[in-house]
Amino acid sequence: MRCVEVRKRVVVAMSGGVDSSVAACLLKEQGYEVIGATMLIRKGEKAKDPLDGCGAQYVEDARQVAQQIEIPFYVFNLEEEFEREVIQYFCDEYGKGRTPNPCVLCNQKVKFGAFSKKALELEAGYISTGHYARLEYDEMARRTLLKKGLDRKKDQSYVLFSLKQNQFQRALFPLGEYKKEEVRRKAHELGLRVHDKPESQEVCFIEEDSYHPFLKDRLKGAVGPGPILDRSGEMLGTHKGVPFYTIGQRRGLGLAKGVPLYVIGIDREKNAIIVGEEKDVFADTFIVDSLNWIVTPHEKTLPPAQVKIRYNHPGSDAVLSWTGDDEVEVKFNIPQKAITPGQAAVFYDGDTVLGGGWIKEVRSQEHRA
Repeated sequence: MRCVEVRKRVVVAMSGGVDSSVAACLLKEQGYEVIGATMLIRKGEKAKDPLDGCGAQYVEDARQVAQQIEIPFYVFNLEEEFEREVIQYFCDEYGKGRTPNPCVLCNQKVKFGAFSKKALELEAGYISTGHYARLEYDEMARRTLLKKGLDRKKDQSYVLFSLKQNQFQRALFPLGEYKKEEVRRKAHELGLRVHDKPESQEVCFIEEDSYHPFLKDRLKGAVGPGPILDRSGEMLGTHKGVPFYTIGQRRGLGLAKGVPLYVIGIDREKNAIIVGEEKDVFADTFIVDSLNWIVTPHEKTLPPAQVKIRYNHPGSDAVLSWTGDDEVEVKFNIPQKAITPGQAAVFYDGDTVLGGGWIKEVRSQEHRA
């Protein structure tokens, strides 16, 4: 009897938003013993928006929903883990001239790492989040597969690609079969106080509208002005600091050359930003390292895949080939805009996530007229 209880107990990571609140409700309806818990990651700091996922209000919103649906509620203090695994990574990557994706690391290291350990202390068999993604067990491969959420506009499988099999085996994503409008309707029907709460679109731990002041404070002397160069090496102007720019950026360059100019490269060693025309932002070949495979790959050949190079990228057909034990070359059939080192590249076969890794370098520029 004791084993059955533990197996059915689930701790839901409640952010104070509509998605995680409905996830908790759905699991309770399905017969799970549900416990709500919120991650405290920025204690004592004032958020830029009381509805932001890192403000004090989100804890109270989650607590009130838990009270409303009559489930136990806890606050897990994960400030140290979040600082170490997410914020430090965020700053280090920008300092190297790369563009990070903190959500991927937060899911892997914090939500399904530190948070999961706290859930184990409550003898929970599962943890759950409000992600729009699906899990399916493959009997033949004896592996849990990650699939896109039914709502293609909200699909969040991209930010879950780095999870391991042991993390998937203890995860529940009850919203994977729902569309966002259905979730809001469910919240309204249940009378949840957060049913019409807007979504936060910004990096949750940045208080200002821009992340520049945050990086300037964190990186101290590592941020300084430098040259803006064209593709031939001619100096066109001066930038404010490498961490403030990313591939494909057009605004904020302060250049007036008669044609729109975009950031097409970052040379951290020279503290330089390289700019070009829009056609120069397109490329078709790049290297991905630090791989995580959900579907076990063939040791010699890799299948064609649809590859996403950022969260909002629709994905595009590509050929994958091994270049090392933990590295692959990706070649798009059609050149894509702003392939950015530091971002995640996730490989799909239809709805199924094959795996993914981190964009290391771009090896070709395909110019369009």
